[in-house]
Amino acid sequence: MVLTKKIFGIAQNGEEVHSFLLKNKHGVEIEIIEFGAIVKSIIVPDTRHELKDIVLGYDDLKGYEDDGYYFGATIGRVANRIGNASIAVGGMTYPLAKNTLPDFGPNHLHGGVKGFNKVVWKGEGFSNESGTGVKLSYLSRDGEEGYPGNLSCQVVYTLSNDSELKIRYLSKTDETTVVNFTHHSYFNLAGEGNGTILEQQVMINANKYTVADDDLIPTGEIVDVANLPVDFRTPRTIGSRFEKMKMAKFQGYDLNYVIDHNEDLNPVLAAVATDPKSGRILEVYTTQPCMHFYTSNFLTGKPGKGGKAYLQNGAFCFEPQGYPDAPNKPNFESIELQPGEKYDETIIYKFLTK
Repeated sequence: MVLTKKIFGIAQNGEEVHSFLLKNKHGVEIEIIEFGAIVKSIIVPDTRHELKDIVLGYDDLKGYEDDGYYFGATIGRVANRIGNASIAVGGMTYPLAKNTLPDFGPNHLHGGVKGFNKVVWKGEGFSNESGTGVKLSYLSRDGEEGYPGNLSCQVVYTLSNDSELKIRYLSKTDETTVVNFTHHSYFNLAGEGNGTILEQQVMINANKYTVADDDLIPTGEIVDVANLPVDFRTPRTIGSRFEKMKMAKFQGYDLNYVIDHNEDLNPVLAAVATDPKSGRILEVYTTQPCMHFYTSNFLTGKPGKGGKAYLQNGAFCFEPQGYPDAPNKPNFESIELQPGEKYDETIIYKFLTK
């Protein structure tokens, strides 16, 4: 196992930003940067042992500072959408920062205008019996993007020799608040910038999903996936029912699944993706109750690494998380965090070939 650290760039606020490169014995290489606690690259072999980077991103820090797609990002305090950019916590109502994006209304998305993907975290590399990794820390001050409480946060990335990238989220608060982390890598198992993902196969371990309105705000309904184009319980290509999902506004899949969990607290299998041509397989495990599935519907050919054009539907995101808009939906599992409690959730992305 190998860990290297270097300077990646200087942020607009003058802070030095480092990158950490993790490698295992199978040739898997994962680069993580302190800005946004972002995964910059994931290089994995195919069945012929050819190595390719399978996540979208940029070559330099400015690309991430200007990015509006959340490539590779750590998302917080709260992932997904909060309707009307407002929450009620501890008997108080808190207005949150509004991401006023075209067609999405005045709502709150992925932590606000300056979410955790736009701040500099402090990284510390490590190696132990579990693998090689980096622990990133950030203190989100009371009132940041409208949220109550000082929230101390850690994101711990560990790459094992079993080619698992484990992401552990830890946080504590000094005041009642809400917390819901996720990871936002855009995957293309054929290689980033290499066409669309419509012929790649997906299985999602979910019998139900949360219905959303035209602004992608949950209505509160939890519906069975059976006999709907959102049903991925049996593996099938992403494009097999894509035309039925190409509504005028969304142009593909952009919805939250309720993952089938057992009674213990260990990570369960949430999803599997396979690229038949390269033989690359991605398995996702999580302790979190939900997973958002997104097919990069709003990419427009923006250039990424090496100047490659990132096309609409050129990648997919598996985003394990808590229930979206939970503070405003009494029937959803709560995402509140109290003083004295510890937020502790895990995502595992496992890379294989067949």
